[in-house]
Amino acid sequence: MLPVETVLPELRRALALAGAAVLTAPPGAGKTTLVPLALLDEPWLGGRRVLILEPRRLAARAAARRMADMLGERTGDTVGYRMRSETKVGPRTRVEVVTEGVLTRLLLADPTLEGYGIVIFDEFHERSLEADLGLALCLDIRSKLRDDLRILVMSATLQGEPVSALLGDAPVIVCEGRSYPVETFYLDRPVTADEFETAVSRAIGRAWNLHGGDILVFLPGAREIRRVGDLLREADWSREALIVPLHGSLPQKDQDAALAPPPPGKRKIVLATSVAETSITVEGIRVVVDGGRMRVPRFSPRTGLTRLETVPVSRASAEQRRGRAGRTAPGVCYRLWTRTEDDMLAPDRDPEIVSSDLASLALELAAWGAADPAELRWLDPPPDAAFRQARRLLRELGAIGPDGLLTERGRAMAELGVHPRLAHMMLRAVPLGLARTACELAAMIEETGGFRNGSLDGFLGGSRWGGGDAAVDVCSRLEAYRAGGFDPAIRRRIAERSDRLLQRLSFVSNAIGKNAVGAVETAGAGTDACGLLLAFAYPDRIARRRQDGKFLLASGRGAVLSRTADDPLARSAYIVAAELDDGGADARIFAAAPLSEDDLLRHFGDRLETEHAVEWDRSSRSVRARRRLRLGEIVLREEPFADPDPGAVQEALTRGIRTEGLGILPWTKQALQLRGRMAFMRLHEPDWPDVSDDALLERLEAWLGPHLAGMRGADDLRCLNVAAALSSMLAPEQRRELEACAPTHVVLPDGSRAAIDYGDPSAPALFVRVQQLFGLAETPRIARGRVPLTLHLLSPAGRPVHVTRDLAGFWRGAYFDVRRELRGRYPKHAWPDDPERAKPAARHGSRV
Repeated sequence: MLPVETVLPELRRALALAGAAVLTAPPGAGKTTLVPLALLDEPWLGGRRVLILEPRRLAARAAARRMADMLGERTGDTVGYRMRSETKVGPRTRVEVVTEGVLTRLLLADPTLEGYGIVIFDEFHERSLEADLGLALCLDIRSKLRDDLRILVMSATLQGEPVSALLGDAPVIVCEGRSYPVETFYLDRPVTADEFETAVSRAIGRAWNLHGGDILVFLPGAREIRRVGDLLREADWSREALIVPLHGSLPQKDQDAALAPPPPGKRKIVLATSVAETSITVEGIRVVVDGGRMRVPRFSPRTGLTRLETVPVSRASAEQRRGRAGRTAPGVCYRLWTRTEDDMLAPDRDPEIVSSDLASLALELAAWGAADPAELRWLDPPPDAAFRQARRLLRELGAIGPDGLLTERGRAMAELGVHPRLAHMMLRAVPLGLARTACELAAMIEETGGFRNGSLDGFLGGSRWGGGDAAVDVCSRLEAYRAGGFDPAIRRRIAERSDRLLQRLSFVSNAIGKNAVGAVETAGAGTDACGLLLAFAYPDRIARRRQDGKFLLASGRGAVLSRTADDPLARSAYIVAAELDDGGADARIFAAAPLSEDDLLRHFGDRLETEHAVEWDRSSRSVRARRRLRLGEIVLREEPFADPDPGAVQEALTRGIRTEGLGILPWTKQALQLRGRMAFMRLHEPDWPDVSDDALLERLEAWLGPHLAGMRGADDLRCLNVAAALSSMLAPEQRRELEACAPTHVVLPDGSRAAIDYGDPSAPALFVRVQQLFGLAETPRIARGRVPLTLHLLSPAGRPVHVTRDLAGFWRGAYFDVRRELRGRYPKHAWPDDPERAKPAARHGSRV
């Protein structure tokens, strides 16, 4: 008897009375296969169907087959399944296992779920985006349309209380399960990324030699599975092993082989992704080797891009993986991390809704009639920033209007059941006769998880298109597909999906008044249409070359191809980056297609903007007026234009002065002295204008703007009267005060006028020869006698000999030392014994 059978009576009562329940049971307890069958005869079901949501296609197919076997039937009889690429449901079907996208389409097609009595969310602890959405929609149905609809949430590790509260305090039923002890080993030191595959293969070898039974190995993705498999096959002992991969992108026959018992005399090593954590059973496993890493998508609302990150598993996932070794007998688990690292594991994985692209969710909510997520009940609501970005994308694609409501195109996009980007591409392709090509591209992206997905490696005949670090050329990838270069099973999946999409597109196109797709395109256009079609899907990722291999995206981000020497894409004037990440200053391009400028101009006219730019050009140090044709941040064409608006020219010139700094202005001696005088006054009167660099730059428009009329560059600025511009900052009374308190000159005893130097406003200075001050007893003062000038005393040859602010003290003391030193050098000049009363020497030129 499986453990879950012990709680079935309690579960039946909870669903009958409360209408909802939460069931927590460990992997292997039987919840996925026993619970749906046990509910078929419940009175409240009333002959309706049981709908079960499984997060993965592999698990959905396996669960349906297992339940059918338990009934002694084939799938499609009492138990069937629906998934994106395959459906086995018949008129007698009472239990339907569906994958996530199918559940959403069922809900949108029939918002009452009239034919179903209960919706079961299996493995809800994985917190997939579609599961969270599906639960929110089912709760909405239950509260508004179907109070008799039962909801059951099942999980291996989820804390049941938050879900119970979301379901209206539904009962939480706990099944303890049954497992055998598992001995766990840890590493002595952490493993680096470069060591990872080697460390995993060594752990497998050790487990093979020390323990019996089959081995289940957890790895982040298909790429690591391939590399570890290659390392294992090099070992002598591996000749006795059956080494099989297990991940969601494998053909069905390969998935079945991974789940089936090995041939007699063989032991099996299953290299799996996290798909093997729950839902499916791999028989015969006695040893688990856990790499401790998983690959998750991370969406950035800032850039609108998704990158795949390899992150440590959560503690809950690690325990589920470990438990796979103790299902039917005592087992062993090798963990590829240290005990210290184990203490740092997060308790649970993050829900997808907090880190995923929400474009599909936003479209589905709009189709549901709930433009605001707050209208529904969520375990974790969609993050505001990501949801706003998703809505912006939908508006760009024409799916919703400014009011947030679904447009006719948006309704058609929602009915196609693909990502909004792909749906938009398919609809735009119809009137161009490119529908089949668009459907092929959409199917290729959906069925392989993207052009850079590691699962494609090995599925291409002859050569690896875009292998290594080079970006995938999507046109070449499509050519390879059409030429039969893909693995037959993968190619068959793409072809089947493409045909279904084409049929759906034909139906939707006819419904909105377009031509039937079959009449428009039957064989598929040339692959040179790839760039245009991808541009419809990714208008924000249209890019123009800046230099070989480096591009500017329409969104404003930089992007780069990792290899340029032998990559034709690197020399394309325009490309569409179908896949790229958001790391670093420039996003790395993984897949792209060339795009012609003619196609841009012909098909994206609604996105093109003509900009009349009047800007400062640093190279010529002048204002340039340019007419630009733009697609987002990309400039397609640029040419000069005459007679720009004078106001715009002045604004651009002002920005240029700020950019270049005040040094671009013609600072005459008069202007510099005036600025110093004004700064001196501000030191003593804080309400005077601030003439520091920062203040002048900040207020350029006010004090300099009126003097820039008719000017366009540095050459024109040479004629600028900076002193007049500075003087305009002063009121008439301030000008009078300036003359009285901060004069430009001092009259000396010899009758000459010496200019005051305000270079240091805190210490205005006078540079003057000693002989010019004979007969002057006191230091000259300014600011109505409050501030003595700093006297820089010079020799007859104009060389500095002394600095003082106390002329009387100088005459009585230091003068005699200066006289003794200079008298022999300058014998023709007067050196009186009493300079305070002596007559000044003949006039000498003053320092200005």
